[in-house]
Amino acid sequence: MSTDQMANKNHQSMLAVCVNEANSLYLKQVPRPEAKDGQLLIKVTATALNRADLLQKRGLYPPPPGESDILGLEVSGEIAGIGPGVRTSWKLGDTVMALLGGGGYAEYVAVPEELVMPVPSQLTLCQAAAIPEAWLTAYQLLHLIAKVKPNETVLIHAGASGVGSAAIQLVRLCRAVPIATAGSSEKLRFTERLGAAAGINYREKDFSEEVLHFTAGRGVDIILDCVGGSSWEQNVRSLAADGRWVLYGTLGGKTVDGDFLGKLLMKRGNLLCSLLRSRSLQYKAELVRSFTEEILPHFQLTDPPLLPVIDSTFNMDDIENAHQRMEANKNIGKIIIKIGKS
Repeated sequence: MSTDQMANKNHQSMLAVCVNEANSLYLKQVPRPEAKDGQLLIKVTATALNRADLLQKRGLYPPPPGESDILGLEVSGEIAGIGPGVRTSWKLGDTVMALLGGGGYAEYVAVPEELVMPVPSQLTLCQAAAIPEAWLTAYQLLHLIAKVKPNETVLIHAGASGVGSAAIQLVRLCRAVPIATAGSSEKLRFTERLGAAAGINYREKDFSEEVLHFTAGRGVDIILDCVGGSSWEQNVRSLAADGRWVLYGTLGGKTVDGDFLGKLLMKRGNLLCSLLRSRSLQYKAELVRSFTEEILPHFQLTDPPLLPVIDSTFNMDDIENAHQRMEANKNIGKIIIKIGKS
């Protein structure tokens, strides 16, 4: 192979995190994507971990058809290529963040232009990597699914997670009242610093009793629930009449035993279910547009401004330790991965 051919081959490859047959992560050179029609090519600076990554690594959450099988649902970086048919005014070198269907654990990713957002000027690219998946999920759950209103009370499970920390701030922004659950006093203190009106340690107390005490027996208007089966009875007890229970994860199991439907019916409760990754491009594009217009300015203009919460930062070659930290539930906020050779 000639020197020119070798140079061209290297130019067309990139470093990515891959999964082996033992469900372990390792670094590998893979083909670099190209920006196709309507896409932007992003040179990735950072990505962030999500629970979906842990599931996909174990073969439990495959990517939607047509998406990269490389892990990673959000990135920040610079525009390195503009595909044909792009209608927006992005330029090479612009700093951006993007929502992905996959492919974020790599040096480059091609993204539909509709899913790319500008980085607020006062944020670093590592901070920006913590926004797309978590904040768009929280915004979707609160505003598109639950349709939160001022003065309503919102129970947020896993309040110290990426989605939870975003949801607390968004509930406050719309002048509603957030209550958070978490599994340690450290995490609860953190949620209260973010603006939670109350924090409940679900490991030590029946959270429904604490919710009913806080709300003088009424219950909450909205529950954001990533836990599912194991806590259904407490969730039903926590729900106000005609309340909205939004299920977006099943970390506590997918099955329920007992009089679930009867108890929910007595509350006239609304059980709403939502996932973001499997949504259509049109849906995601509208979500990104709405978030960019309605929420993104508050990362700069609000006092205090909205802020993505960073738990820790790892280099790309330390990805297994990053995953282990999330699997052990040690993180408060988002775990960031710097992309590229350390």
